[in-house]
Amino acid sequence: MSKMKKKKRHLGRKILFGFEILALVLLVGVLFLYTQINKRMDKLGFTQTQDDQEVQINETVAGSEILSGYTNIALFGVDKRTEDEGLYGNSDTAIIASINNDTKEVRLVSLYRDTYMRVDEDEYGNGIYSKCNSAYLRGGPVQAINMMNTNMDLDIQNYVSVDFSAMAAVVDCLGGLDIPMSYEEIEHMNNHCVETSEQTGLDYTPIEKPDPAPDDQSEIIGTYHLNGVQVTAYCRIRQTASGDQGRTERQRKVLDMLATKAKSASFSTLSDIVDEVFPLIQTNFSKSELIKLGTSILDYTMGENTGFPVDYVMGADLTTPVTGLDCIIPTTLETNVKYLHEFLFSDEDYQPSETVSIRSDYIVDCTGFGESYVADERRYLLDDEEDSDGYETENESSYDYDVDDGY
Repeated sequence: MSKMKKKKRHLGRKILFGFEILALVLLVGVLFLYTQINKRMDKLGFTQTQDDQEVQINETVAGSEILSGYTNIALFGVDKRTEDEGLYGNSDTAIIASINNDTKEVRLVSLYRDTYMRVDEDEYGNGIYSKCNSAYLRGGPVQAINMMNTNMDLDIQNYVSVDFSAMAAVVDCLGGLDIPMSYEEIEHMNNHCVETSEQTGLDYTPIEKPDPAPDDQSEIIGTYHLNGVQVTAYCRIRQTASGDQGRTERQRKVLDMLATKAKSASFSTLSDIVDEVFPLIQTNFSKSELIKLGTSILDYTMGENTGFPVDYVMGADLTTPVTGLDCIIPTTLETNVKYLHEFLFSDEDYQPSETVSIRSDYIVDCTGFGESYVADERRYLLDDEEDSDGYETENESSYDYDVDDGY
């Protein structure tokens, strides 16, 4: 064998050995990361489904080939500031996160908190209809998931619930967010910061408003670097003309920004999030399921987002069964469920289940508002001139909200 062949073989062994060392280093790194995350996951406040509660899925939806291609998760922002709000509190933020298992695209749909739907049943099995956010108050995350599944033909099994502190901690760990804001948003955010700071025990510095105030206080006047308390307060704003619809749009914007920042975050930063935030989370995901979701974060892309319902009447006084209850009335529930399945699952021919149809007819009979109803400026229709959230910003009407009315 010539010296040249011996050198090539020797060089080949060196290269092969180098690859083996590299593979070993990567393997050790992955195992280290898994071990560190696994240790921290023990701090996570897992909340398992109660024995007397089951997640309900319509028979029509169970086993759906289309839905099987997606992972659907319920995200809840819970507002429980007083003992008067019961064991669970209201889910003043309810978002459906739908992950396309093939493309890894994530789409978000915010469920407007005042939407009139069936939220529970009485001791005789009769349906109880009210604002959808009361489902969480009645039976926690499982009851809220059941409300989503049975009213919207979904197959959600898992949830993640957070409060003010968890949101603020995530933002601070990631170094804050740069958010464009209007004059009125600055004003309302500063107001919400007072209580948010008291609830979380975290500090903030009020944003100074320009003087004099601009003629149009709804126009963006600048981009501001916000910390955890401020971002959480920003997500609570619903005193502007867009009301709860505008608030849910802000929340989805913040989630998109957080996801983008998390993708480029260092291991140290992600480790801090696990340490500080995970103990504040409630979920029925197992540790292995959460780790699997977390390790796929670099593959995820944030897609379009919207609110539910798309077609509705706002601020109507119901005559039965809850006189004077101000709600958002889907017109109709059946039509909006069709929109939902087209948006999330690209199912243009979806036909809602019999359960949804029956509930849709009940809401029409109860409120008098159906597809034939010709509404005034309170009606927001999905057309080519709308913004991404499915309502016409130029026709938004004001709605009376209390500053302390929720997250």
